Amino acid sequence: MALLSPSSSRHSMPLAALLLLLITMAVRLGVANKLLYDQVDITWGGDHSFFYMEREGEDVLALCLEETNGGSGFASKDAYLFGRFDIDIMLVTNNSAGTVATFYLMPDDVPWPYHDEIDLEFLGNATGEPYTLHTNVFANGVGGREQQFRLWFDPATDFHTYSIEWNPKHIIILVDGTPVRAFKNHASRGVPFPTWQQMRLQGTLWNADQWATQGGRVKTDWTQAPFYAYYRNLRVTPCVPSPGVAWCGDEPAGSGWFERRLDIAALKEAQEKHMIYDYCVDEKRFKDKGFPAECTME
Repeated sequence: MALLSPSSSRHSMPLAALLLLLITMAVRLGVANKLLYDQVDITWGGDHSFFYMEREGEDVLALCLEETNGGSGFASKDAYLFGRFDIDIMLVTNNSAGTVATFYLMPDDVPWPYHDEIDLEFLGNATGEPYTLHTNVFANGVGGREQQFRLWFDPATDFHTYSIEWNPKHIIILVDGTPVRAFKNHASRGVPFPTWQQMRLQGTLWNADQWATQGGRVKTDWTQAPFYAYYRNLRVTPCVPSPGVAWCGDEPAGSGWFERRLDIAALKEAQEKHMIYDYCVDEKRFKDKGFPAECTME
């Protein structure tokens, strides 16, 4: 049941009044699930981002990008050490070239040279062209672990679920439940892996036309603005250790508890069909210093 549409809520009432209406409706409907409004804070662009009720018991956050506002973003109220993070996103429609919508994990107040980060960035494109999902993993301040995928559906016509599974053995990135990337913990062999920094889930919409679309050759068409990306239905599932283990960080090195969470066959099939860039096979990039150590590890 549509209670408020993005267009009507955006233009017909102030944000504060809209949020009050949203909460009142949720109470009257007896909402059992958590509202996104209660789980996140708008961290920037609050004057042009807004919540609205899409259907019974479910709210949506619309992030807005215009040429004059620089975009907008949110962060989860809570920080986490390991867990499963699922959120539904509908991306910028029509000509989205130059725009970037994101969903990622990052800690608070950790100096940049030491921070961890797990990134999903959705790179817009000209009308009719597919979106690119750009992924990266930072550990102890070191990133440069990019993998990119062409989404096999139009992510701007409906909501799709994007997930990060972060446990002591793997980082797994999933699209509608299908694993597309896995980054294994090889810390015992000298490869940094995020294991100690609590991180917040964050989302943003911003302009990156200097690099986002075809290496920056296609710029943002501001006549198409305002641009919107929509987020809803955030689910955070804490990491569960194997029986007899106090918490996930104490999982024994030889335990196979978290290997069961990764469908290797589905991962291989998705990468064969949809991966368009993998840093681990970029010979030109690493011809002088050799591939990163994890690229040659099982």
